[in-house]
Order: sequence, then structure tokens, then C-alpha cells
Amino acid sequence: MSAATETRAEHGQMTHREIMEALSGLLLVLFVAMASSTIVSTALPKIIGDLHGSQTQYTWVVTATLLTATATTPIWGKLSDLYSKKLLVQLSIVLFVIGSLAAGFTQNTEQLIAARAFQGIGMGGVQALVQVAIAAMIPPRERGRYNGYLGGVLALSTVAGPLLGGLIVDTSWLGWRWCFFIGAPFAVIALAVLQKTLHLPVMRRDDVKIDYLGATLIAAGVSVILIWISFVDGSFAWLSWQTFAMVGGGVLLLALATWVESRVAEPVVPLPIVRERTTALAIIGSLAVGMAMFGGAVFLGQYFQIGRGYSPTEAGLLMIPMMFGILVSSTVAGKMITKSGRIKPYVVTGTIVLVAGFAGLSVLDHDTPLWYIGTAMAVVGIGVGLSMQNLVLAVQNTVSLKDIGAASSTVAFFRSLGGTIGVSILGAVLARRVSDSITTQLTAMGVPAGSSGGSTLDLNGMPEAIQHVVRAAYGDATGHIFLISMGVAVIGVIAAIAMKPSKLRTTVDLPADKEPAFAD
Repeated sequence: MSAATETRAEHGQMTHREIMEALSGLLLVLFVAMASSTIVSTALPKIIGDLHGSQTQYTWVVTATLLTATATTPIWGKLSDLYSKKLLVQLSIVLFVIGSLAAGFTQNTEQLIAARAFQGIGMGGVQALVQVAIAAMIPPRERGRYNGYLGGVLALSTVAGPLLGGLIVDTSWLGWRWCFFIGAPFAVIALAVLQKTLHLPVMRRDDVKIDYLGATLIAAGVSVILIWISFVDGSFAWLSWQTFAMVGGGVLLLALATWVESRVAEPVVPLPIVRERTTALAIIGSLAVGMAMFGGAVFLGQYFQIGRGYSPTEAGLLMIPMMFGILVSSTVAGKMITKSGRIKPYVVTGTIVLVAGFAGLSVLDHDTPLWYIGTAMAVVGIGVGLSMQNLVLAVQNTVSLKDIGAASSTVAFFRSLGGTIGVSILGAVLARRVSDSITTQLTAMGVPAGSSGGSTLDLNGMPEAIQHVVRAAYGDATGHIFLISMGVAVIGVIAAIAMKPSKLRTTVDLPADKEPAFAD
């Protein structure tokens, strides 16, 4: 890279054409990763059914990816502050593809969960590094405009993924394994585009130290608590030695992680940045949005197939209203933020709309009219589009360029954590309510619940009467989990209202006289 190119990038003087050329590679990378991830949302009921998995395993196929993505996101962000952002983006997409191919060859749910966990390592890199690269090229004031493109690609991939997954599963000569294989050729194209278009200055340092201990403690602490969430009230009671051991162990590990992060030279989650008001409130808001984005896609796809009996392709089509809401709201909000330079009004509006959308979905049952479901999903999508990317932008506006990786990945970390916890909790609640409902209905019918096969998601092998019981149980239980989501989203509203209003800066880096205290 030439010195002139570095200077222009550092001072935010890239032309619109140069930015769009570089952005094309980044958005293609994001599309491949997100589409490869969401492609399983409509295919997963069929996959788990063929592999004879349970509802708990269904949840963990999703949670495993989110967990490793969450744990590795801050590491990717810290590495991007020290090494080549371009090389790291390419590495993350390669890891994601390897995990995808491994998932395609799995023979049971345990192998699938392990492959998806490896896949999540690359996903964490893509999610964090695309944001970091964009922040390194474009000033915050102009970034709202390009964040609209980012939101549009996110919405498009989220629509294309479920639709493509449904079509693949419904095409007999392909089979569900191609849900994982199909992303490989597009990833190769994405890598070629990145090699040609992405040129960012590399900030090298000789005293590099990565906090592997802190990252390990964070991953271990979160994992222990999520495992407890998945099995409590099923395999063991709420008040039991297992609960005290797992919750106590998880809290202790996270406390040790906090202690380590406060003392190491290069923490993966810099506590001074987290304690900054805007970042702290954005983190709280991101937890709510993460639950919306991941929980909605995962459990609505299952609701349409298991609860309502639609095919995977039909389920993908029925989820379009939510993705259309994300696409439109993120694009419009991005342009308006660039024009006004103000971001708080859009974040506040987005979180309020999100609560309204969840309230609408909380009354779902197995007979709810499709027009009503589509309307409520569109409202949720609008809320996500107005708030998700803009929470990251609000944080990026407060930090210097040399801390942009750590700050961006910290918000992405907590958003993924929110999604991971959300999917785990909602999945556990759904599994418990479905199990209780099936047991009650079958007992009333005089059928032994334990011999019905209702604990699996393979409905094809069940008698028609049992299928009806299972579908009704899933349809009626889904509304309850969105009532929980609504309560969490209210916290996001409070956090958004408490954020300090500020104008977006027009430079890529902070002026020297406005460097925050933690930037030293």
C-alpha cells in the first residue's frame, strides 16, 4: 500500500468510489457468513428430525455457534488493533467455511454441534472485523449512510438464508447437507474480491500481548452458565447441588476474568471503555437487540414448521416481513443520521418499536392469523433496523481510531452474548412448556406420554393424533417466549433513553485534544 493511500484512509479522504469498492468486498464477506448462518433457521427442524435430535439439541446447534462467536469476538477485535485487518477478515471467513464444510459431513447431532461451534469462531471474526474495517475507512458522520448498506445486506442475507435453506431441504436431490456446502464457492469469490479491493493501513506494534487467559475465563464462565440454563428444571432441579456448582462456578470464572482484564496490559475487553457511559448503555441495548435478532429468526422458523405445519420453503417466505422491516428501517435511518449527525433519536425509537413488536408476538398460538404474525414481525424488524447498527456507531463515535477494534468488538461481543443467552433461555423455556403441554394432552387422551416420541422433532414417524398434539404444544408455547423477550427489550428502551445526545464527528479519528482518558 502506498503512503498516499494510507494518509487518505487515516484522514477519511477516500472518495465515494474507493469506499464502495472496498465496501463491496466487506459486504460480500458479511453476506456469505450471515447467509450461511441463517440458512439453517428453516432447515434445522428437518436436520434435527433426520438426526433424531431433541429440542435441547436443536437449541444447542444454534447456541454452540453463538457461544464461540461471542467468546472470540473481543479477541478478533483486539487483534485488529495490532495486526492487518484485511488478513484477519480473510482468515475469519476461511475458518467459517471450514466449519461449514465439517457441519455438512456430520452424522449425528453431537458432531453437528461441534462443527457449528468451530464455525462460530469464524463468524465472530466476520461480525467484528467488518465493523472495524468500515470504521477505519469512514468518519462517523458519513458512516450512517454506509451503515444503511450494511443493514440492507444483513436483512438480505437473513431473508436469502432461510429461503435458500427451505428450498434446499425441499429439493430431494440436494438434501440438507447442501445448506452447509453451498457457501464455499461464494466464500472463495469473497476472498478474491477482498484481496483486490480492501486496502487499510496496518498499525504494527512490537510490544503485542494478547490476553488469552482473560478470553479463556470469559468463554468458560459464559459456557458454564449457558449449560446450566439448558438443563435446569429438566435434568436437575433449580435448588440442587448442580445449580449451585454451575452458577457459582460460572460467576466465579467471570469474576476472575474481570480481575484479569483490570490488570493485564492488553485486555480483550478493556474495562475503561466498557465503563464509559455511551459504551455501557450501548452494551445494555445490544443485549436486547441480540435477543431479538437471534431469538426471532430461530424460534419463528420452528414455529411455522413445527407449530403450523408449513414446509421449510414456506417458513422462509413467511419470515420475509421481519427482514423487510430491517432492510427498510436501517437504510432510511442511515441516510437520515448522515444528514442530521444525530443518532440517539433513532436508537430510542428503535428500542420502543422493538418492545411493541415483541408485545404483538407474545400472543401467538397455533391458530393466530398469518396477517397478524406478519405485521408483528415487520414491527420487530423495524426496531432491530433502527437500533442494531446504530448502537455500534454510537460507541465508535466516542473512541479514537487505535481503539476502534476493541470498542466495536466489545459491543458485538455483548450483542452476541445477548443472542446466546436469549436463545438458551428461550429454548429452555420453550422445551419445558412444550414437554408439559404434550404430557398433559396425552394423559388426557389416555396415551402414555413417555412412549409417544413427542420428545423429538421427527413428526413424520408419529400418528396423526400425536402430531396434532405436538404442533399445538409448539404453537401455543412460542408466544410465551416472546413475552419474556418483551420484558428484556424494555431494559433496552431505558438504556437508549439514558444515552447522552451527541453529534457524530466528521473525521475518522478523534482530534488529539479530545482523546479519551482510556486511549493512552
